[in-house]
Amino acid sequence: MKTTNYAPFQLRRDAFGKLVLTNADGEEFVGVMPVRSFPVQAPTRGISLVRDGGKEVAWIDDLETLPADLRALVFEELEGREFMPEILSIKSVSSFATPCTWHVQTDRGDTEFVLKGEEDIRRLGAFSLLIADSHGIHFLIRDMFGVDKNSRRILDRFL
Repeated sequence: MKTTNYAPFQLRRDAFGKLVLTNADGEEFVGVMPVRSFPVQAPTRGISLVRDGGKEVAWIDDLETLPADLRALVFEELEGREFMPEILSIKSVSSFATPCTWHVQTDRGDTEFVLKGEEDIRRLGAFSLLIADSHGIHFLIRDMFGVDKNSRRILDRFL
């Protein structure tokens, strides 16, 4: 795959902290937001930059091909908007019947949440799971076969 450090647009923050995109024709769009097409399976590929109303003003095939300064701005904006902790380990569950409380270790620290029903665990592809808690927060298990033995045993009871 060919890597290029050229972007057909410029990106900066204005005095209010909003992203401003200037396209190749010199048009400026204030308040653009990056939106991932495939946030779990391909988080650095297929990113749309949209303005108010969801109208796309630029497309990024792969973030890794952008110059470092543009890439940093897009990552910074995505991190501020997205919140999906990744479960690294399931420490315990209060019950194998739902609703139940899960005690987990995530990439953002230890936490607990209530799983209302087994239908709140969704498969994403062959290996990943998306778990919604009772407040609508989504937790990701990137590779259900890569977690420790105890976590896998607990998951098997719910899947």
